[in-house]
Amino acid sequence: MADLVTLGEAMLRLSPPCFQRLEQANSFDVTVGGSEMNIAVAAERMGLSSAFVTAVPDGPLGRMIVNKTREHGVDTSFIITKKNTRAGVYYLEFGAKPRASLVVYDRADSAIAATGPGELPWAAAFAEARHFHTGGITPGLSDRAAQVTMEGLRAAKAAGLSTSFDLNFRARLWTEEQSQKVIEPMCPFIDVLITTEEDTSRVFKIKGKDYEDVARQLVAKFGFKVVAITLRENPRVWLNDWSAMALAGGKVYQAAKYEVEIVDRVGAGDSFSAGFLVGYLESGDLQKAVDFGTALSALKHSIPGDLNWSTRSEVEKLISGGGGLRISR
Repeated sequence: MADLVTLGEAMLRLSPPCFQRLEQANSFDVTVGGSEMNIAVAAERMGLSSAFVTAVPDGPLGRMIVNKTREHGVDTSFIITKKNTRAGVYYLEFGAKPRASLVVYDRADSAIAATGPGELPWAAAFAEARHFHTGGITPGLSDRAAQVTMEGLRAAKAAGLSTSFDLNFRARLWTEEQSQKVIEPMCPFIDVLITTEEDTSRVFKIKGKDYEDVARQLVAKFGFKVVAITLRENPRVWLNDWSAMALAGGKVYQAAKYEVEIVDRVGAGDSFSAGFLVGYLESGDLQKAVDFGTALSALKHSIPGDLNWSTRSEVEKLISGGGGLRISR
């Protein structure tokens, strides 16, 4: 059984090679990913036993998603297969300054969007688990998916698990008002909120003088035990400064700042969530959690695809100041 259980959608990602526009493309690079799948994979690779809960279509694309998840050691036994559904797809067009990258979704009526309460095996998934993680993308897929997300949070708390939620607002899925109406009732069941200043402003209408003020307002309004905020600064398309902080018990935990050259930033926030949860669940040490999450997510920027193929030794080396540009021989 897994220590960490995640709920979300996994999709196929199609990307034109060599910075082509979508309308130029004659071929696509195909990968598999999705926020909570990315988290389960990264956490498993860091040594935290993980399981992924979702629904996939009956057929080769569903098997592809399950196989790519299992490849990294993640427990896929709680994934259900639904007939007459489809796999979600998203198209990612890589940009370069002054042209931003572009995402086009084709995920309506996907298997997880068609899944309703009572269909997922919560009791089995949570039988020996310690922590449940989900986020704000899944409830934006459909009313049924929103109900399933709430069902998972309620079941996790009833089973004695701690919980976390990445706010992850997606304007291409739903409006700010819709997300606020759906997510705020989930907050009493969330122990750890992972977010950005921008998402907090859009979903909860909370703004502050700085990220620490935003975190304190979130704790005051919703009673979260921990609020973690990722910080992307100097946002050039292919070169950023990356850091994070956490607030718990009135104390601020600040991570180091990394300059990251971006090969692929998709999944970087997921890697922060994974690394943070690894540190948090292994030790309960919030400074270790925010340091580990920030380093793991900094490394993700250098890896193509949604998934983080980093090793634990690479993360620990970066935290200790051992990162660098020399070839490792």
